[in-house]
Order: sequence, then C-alpha cells, then structure tokens
Amino acid sequence: MTQQNECQPINLAREEGISAHFGQNIGKKVLILTEAFPFMFIGEIISVVDDFAEMKVQTTSIPALEGKTWFVHIDTIEVFYIETENGVPIPELKE
Repeated sequence: MTQQNECQPINLAREEGISAHFGQNIGKKVLILTEAFPFMFIGEIISVVDDFAEMKVQTTSIPALEGKTWFVHIDTIEVFYIETENGVPIPELKE
C-alpha cells in the first residue's frame, strides 16, 4: 500500500513535466492553445520561470498583441506543439 506522501498529485506532475519540456526547448518555436483569451500563441520560448513560460509572441488571434513578450501560465495550456528539426514546421499564419 502506498503512503499519501509518496504520491504526487497529477496536476503537479503535469506542471513539472511541461515546465521541464519547455525548459529543454528554449529558443524553439512553439504553438500554444489556451482555454482563455487570447486562445492562441505562436512564438519563441525565451525562458521558463517557475510555472510560467516566457515567450516572444509572433502570432496570436489579436494582431495588437503580437511582437510582445508574454508569460503563459503552464496550467492554462490546453495543447502545445514545439517545432523541432525532425518535426513538421509550424506554418506562418499571416495574411
């Protein structure tokens, strides 16, 4: 039988895993979908600070918010894709 203090809550494990993954991919392009406004970010991962991903946003659903540095809370990320040398590139979504 496992003791209570030996188990890690799933949300904490998820947060730590995503934070570590983002930290290993600093400098790479990322697509993030969130549940809340502004819903979508495409940009470069600058750093990971605690449970926030700092990114330079290139594209979002609101053009006035582009070209700025954003801190996205890891818990708000629903879906993400980090571009790698071997993976499919994130398309440019400009008109």
